[in-house]
Amino acid sequence: MPNIFDYYDYHKYLMDYYKEKKAQQSFFSYRYMSQRLGIDPGYLVKVFQGKKNITLESVQKFVDLLKLSKKEARYFELLTLFCKAKTHEEMTGYFEKLLPFTNKSPVKIEEKNYEFYKKWYYSAIREILAFHKFKDNYDELAATVQPQIKASEAKKAIDLLGKLQLIRKNEDGFYEVTSRFMTTGESWHSIAIRQYQEEMLVLAKDALEKIPRDERDFSTMTISLSQDGFNKVREGLKQFRHQIFEIVEKENHVDCAYQLNFQVFPVSKKREHQTELVQGND
Repeated sequence: MPNIFDYYDYHKYLMDYYKEKKAQQSFFSYRYMSQRLGIDPGYLVKVFQGKKNITLESVQKFVDLLKLSKKEARYFELLTLFCKAKTHEEMTGYFEKLLPFTNKSPVKIEEKNYEFYKKWYYSAIREILAFHKFKDNYDELAATVQPQIKASEAKKAIDLLGKLQLIRKNEDGFYEVTSRFMTTGESWHSIAIRQYQEEMLVLAKDALEKIPRDERDFSTMTISLSQDGFNKVREGLKQFRHQIFEIVEKENHVDCAYQLNFQVFPVSKKREHQTELVQGND
């Protein structure tokens, strides 16, 4: 059966559990589970699909059905709270409570990676080291960051980047990046990236006011799309990101670190008949 400590979304855990249990026992169905849990089958399906959340009152019923240990039960309860959290502060609080529960060896690495996305200037300094020669002059390094940070913050960034093996010292004693690119795993990154993206949006607002127009590029579009059109836009952005990676990879004379943001989000509610129409065409 799936290991619950590998999940940060209890909906996905329940779905994987159901699929594996169903493969082992043909009688195991949504209706069977709904009878054991005292939950409407239609509602239960939506829970498994991630469209609905279970109530705190039903947590113990799931614990009993899934035959979770005491530690697993507590983790499952935290997962339900984490997935229902509405504010960023709540999400962060529950996420940090979840991290110590996992019994895998990469836990400490995950926690360090999470730390990396807590401050926007950690990634900025990592990119700056791609062109700026730095040994131990933290005042100079801090002044290179825009907006400028404190020398103590620059030192903290270097220490963390070193622990994560994202930078290293070369033979001449200067720091350099270990790889031009980095990405995150799928299991935990959403909460960390959310915090990182919030800080970058604040930076973007400041840049709009403080950075000269010839040193930045801002554009906005408000458009109407179907779900299929939206998916195509997302795929287009994904392909463009790959093009950006190719440009970066071919760069030989870097002289500045830039932040590139992509956003596409709804500014209206969906009309029900439009949703039904899209589903009917699938």
